[in-house]
Amino acid sequence: MKKKEELPDCPVATTVSLIGSKWKLLIMRNLLVRPWRFNELKKSLEGISQKVLTDSLRSMEADGIITRTVYAEVPPRVEYSLSELGESMRPIIKSMEDFGIQYKKLAEKNS
Repeated sequence: MKKKEELPDCPVATTVSLIGSKWKLLIMRNLLVRPWRFNELKKSLEGISQKVLTDSLRSMEADGIITRTVYAEVPPRVEYSLSELGESMRPIIKSMEDFGIQYKKLAEKNS
């Protein structure tokens, strides 16, 4: 988790710095449904590279937004899920979904 002095003064800028990338938002969208494994996320996020997915997951884990659970199995199984902090983003992502639905309806009507 970042220290207070590492964060922008503006609360909106703080949120953007944590989840503002396209990929982080789409990862969170998936994790709102259920825990996912790395390869499942990779397959569901068309166009994401393995490096970007790895970097995004590591960053989100370091920021306390997701949790990484390693199961002691052979072969090892790793699942990613939203932390309590990540879950608190549910209403924001739902609002984004609602906006997208309304925008698409407007675009369809204006076509």
